[in-house]
Amino acid sequence: MPNKLLRLFAFAALMGTTSVPVMADGDAGAYLAARSATFASDYQAASTFYTRLLARNQSDEFLLENLILSNMALGKMDKTIPVARKLDSQGVQSQIATMALISDSIDKGNYDEVIARLEADKGVGPLVDGLVKGWALLGQGDMTAALAAFDTSAEQRGVMGFALYHKALALASVGDFEGAEAIYGGEHANAVQISARSVLAHLEILSQLDRNDDAIIVLDTLFGRDLDPKLRNMRVALKAGETLPFTHVRSARDGIAEVFFSIARALQDEASPDYTLLYTRTAEFLRPDHVDAVLMSAELLEQVEQFDLATEAYRKVPSGHTSFHAAELGRAEALRLSGKTEAAIEVLEQLARTHGDYPIVHTSLGDILRQQQKFDDAAAAYDRALALFNEPDASQWFSYYARAICLERQGEWELAEKDFRQALHLNPDQPQVLNYLGYSLVEKKLKLDEALNMIERAVAARPDSGYIVDSLGWVLYRLGRYEEAVGHMERATELMPVDPVVNDHLGDVYWAVGRKTEAQFQWNRALSFVDDDSAAEADPERIRRKLDVGLDAVLNEEGAQPIQVANDG
Repeated sequence: MPNKLLRLFAFAALMGTTSVPVMADGDAGAYLAARSATFASDYQAASTFYTRLLARNQSDEFLLENLILSNMALGKMDKTIPVARKLDSQGVQSQIATMALISDSIDKGNYDEVIARLEADKGVGPLVDGLVKGWALLGQGDMTAALAAFDTSAEQRGVMGFALYHKALALASVGDFEGAEAIYGGEHANAVQISARSVLAHLEILSQLDRNDDAIIVLDTLFGRDLDPKLRNMRVALKAGETLPFTHVRSARDGIAEVFFSIARALQDEASPDYTLLYTRTAEFLRPDHVDAVLMSAELLEQVEQFDLATEAYRKVPSGHTSFHAAELGRAEALRLSGKTEAAIEVLEQLARTHGDYPIVHTSLGDILRQQQKFDDAAAAYDRALALFNEPDASQWFSYYARAICLERQGEWELAEKDFRQALHLNPDQPQVLNYLGYSLVEKKLKLDEALNMIERAVAARPDSGYIVDSLGWVLYRLGRYEEAVGHMERATELMPVDPVVNDHLGDVYWAVGRKTEAQFQWNRALSFVDDDSAAEADPERIRRKLDVGLDAVLNEEGAQPIQVANDG
C-alpha cells in the first residue's frame, strides 16, 4: 500500500473531531496532568485524570474522546464502549469511538448493526470498512454478498492485497479450500498480502487439499530451516502426512479481528505506536487467543516505554502456546528496560529450564548476564547455546563473539581470541567483531598491523559508529602515528560527544602532538562524563593524575613507553 494512503488512514482519527475544552480554574491542574500523561503515553494516568475531569464536564467531546483513546490503549474495552456510546449519542464523528462501537456490535453478534453503520458512512475508514463489511455479510450468512464486498474493496487503490487475503480466508473459513487456493495460486497470487500469518494460512489451505508436499516447499522457500516452534511443528506434521486443521480464521468475528491486525501490521512503520496500538487492542478484544496481536501490543507498549503494561501483555500468552518462549523473551526484555534486571534474569533462567532447546533462550540470558558483568555465568549460557548446534552455522557468530567478550573480561585472552576469530570465520566482515578484536589487540599491544587492518575494515562498514572510529584513532595512536590519529579521534568525539573514554582518548592524542591545553580541556570533559558504568574503562583517578602532572609523567609512573620513543619508532 502506498505510504501516503497509509498516512491518510492513520491520521484520520486525529483530525478535527473535537476542540480543546475550556477548563474551570479547579480543573486546570488535572487537565494539564491529563495532557502530559497523553503525550507521555501514560495511558493509566491519562485515563484517571480524564475520568476525573469528566465528572464535572460530562458532555465534553475532547475529554470523552481522549478517555476512549486511553482506555482502548489499556485494552479496557469494557470501559471504552460506554464512553464511545456517549460520544456517539452527541452526534460526534470519531474514528476511535466507531472502532469501539463496531467491536461492541460484533461482540454481541449483531452484524445487522455493523452493516447499517457502515452503509450510513459511520465507519472507521475506507480501508477498514470494506473488509469489515465483507466479514459482517458472512456473519449474516450471505457468502455471495460477502465475496462481492471483498471484490469491491479490492478496487480501491492500494487495498487489493488486503482484500484478496481476506477473501481467501473467508472462503477457507467455510470449507471452500479450492476457492481459497485459487486466490493464492491464481492470476492475482503476487498481489495477495504477504505476511507470516498469510503464509501460515496458505500452508493450512494446501494441507486441507492433500497437498502437503507443496506446503513444505512453500514453507522451506519462505522460512528456510531455522524455524520457530510453530513452523517447526507444522513442518513435522506435514512431513508425516498429517492434515493441518484450518485454524487461522474460524468465524466472521475472527475475520474482523484479522482485519484490525492486518492493518496494524501495515501501519506499524507508518503511524505512531499509540495509534497502531488501538488496532491491536481491538483485534485482541475480538479474538483473545490472537497471540500475534497480543505480542504486537506488547511490542508497541515497549516502544512508548510503558514497560509494566508490556510485561502484563506478554504474560497473556499461555505457557502451552508455541509462541510462549517468544513472549517470555519479550517479558524479560521489558523487565530489563524497566530496571527490574533480577526479575528479567529469573524469567530467562526459568525459560532455559522449560525451553532449553532453543539457542536464543540461552543467548538472551547470556546477554543480560554479560551486561551485569557476570561474565562467568554469561559464558556458561553461551556455552549451552553453542552446544545445541551439530555443525557450524553462520547464525552462531554472535554467540562466539559474546562469549569471547566474557572470556576477554575474565583474562582468558587465548580462548577469547579463538572465539573472536571463529566469529569472523562465520561472518568475515562483521564490523562489531572486527572492531572489538582489533581494539583488544591494540590494548594488548599485539599484532598491531593486523589490528589496524581490522579496524579500517570496520570503519569502512560503519563510518558513523563513534566506537569504531575511536578504535581507529586509538590504534594509530598506539602505532605512534599521532598526527593521523587526530582527525579520527576528533570525528569520534563528534559522533559521541559525551562519552568519557572517547574524550579521554582525544586528550591523549592532543597531548602527543603538543596540543597540551586542548588535551587538558578534553580530560576535564572526560572526567565530567564518567559514571559508575564507564569508570572501569575511563579511570577517573588516572584522568585526574594526567591533569595534575601530564601524560608523560603518568606513562613514566606506569612504566609504559614514553610518547617520544613511540613517535621515533
